[in-house]
Amino acid sequence: MVAGAERRQRLLGVMGVTPWRLRAGPVDPVAAREPANDAAPTGDVECVVILPGGANERELELVGRALRARGPVLGRAPRLHVEAQGLPAVPVARAYLVFGEPQARALGHQLPAAVMSAAQIVLVDTPAAIVADAAAKRRLWHGLRAIGRALRRA
Repeated sequence: MVAGAERRQRLLGVMGVTPWRLRAGPVDPVAAREPANDAAPTGDVECVVILPGGANERELELVGRALRARGPVLGRAPRLHVEAQGLPAVPVARAYLVFGEPQARALGHQLPAAVMSAAQIVLVDTPAAIVADAAAKRRLWHGLRAIGRALRRA
């Protein structure tokens, strides 16, 4: 084994993850890559949406409609909720749409610096503010346009 593969095996063992290998067929070279903490974003996810944990159905429906209005990439983007214990594992993506400042701080604690510097991160108002305020809806629309431009460029 090379040093990178040994490190990966050791880290997986510490996390309690048992790697599975396909018994037949070639081994995918992507699976042997270094973890995302050591590299720039190369994930398959285009955009990740970070939402507050206490959002109600009306707020989430408004956010979902706005995301679907901007096309399938944003409409199908994974949506993570920030709970009291923080964010779950955040996939590496080219863009992040963050609803509210506390969610942005949670994302900053979760992502490595290399991923954050290479990704487009757009901060918009919380869903509760978007439901209540027309200016917040306008800022959401501008944020969605910025994400769309960033994804089209790359």
